[in-house]
Amino acid sequence: MPRLFFSQTMDAHALLRYAAGQAWRMAKLPPVDRAAGGKPFFPGLPRHCFNLSHSGPYALCALDHHPVGADVETVRPRRPFLPRKVLSPEELDWFQARGSRWEDFYTLWTLKEAAVKYTGAGLDRPPRTIAVPLLDPGEHSALDGLTFASYAGEGWRAALCCRGPAPLMELVGDP
Repeated sequence: MPRLFFSQTMDAHALLRYAAGQAWRMAKLPPVDRAAGGKPFFPGLPRHCFNLSHSGPYALCALDHHPVGADVETVRPRRPFLPRKVLSPEELDWFQARGSRWEDFYTLWTLKEAAVKYTGAGLDRPPRTIAVPLLDPGEHSALDGLTFASYAGEGWRAALCCRGPAPLMELVGDP
């Protein structure tokens, strides 16, 4: 089952060191490499999959024995045309029906980022073509054989894409 770690006080790499120690009893991180699409991995440890994200003071680390994708974003206003450019028609309708709040935009955006980070392909196609479930923070749902989960707090949104059940987020080093 995946494990998800979140911190407002550690950077992403410190959070990875902490999470790998907790989940896999690693006293020291092995070398990290990047696949062609930019996804980080441990060479020689194919069953120790992880993904990292950071935004402002927030860091997120997902671990599993299968591929995982995770994203965290600081909620902030963006240019008004952005939702129309990156959301599918169904997603845009959902976003607008909820009052076009930036919190809802970032809920969808983090789900999209988590999906492409799961595959390791990165944003290799227009974001509006990346299908994600329409979730409120705290919810999870399956789509195309994957589990998507949405998380939120004051000033941030996060998402996970994985196989199997969605984990609870573990808060690390935060008050």
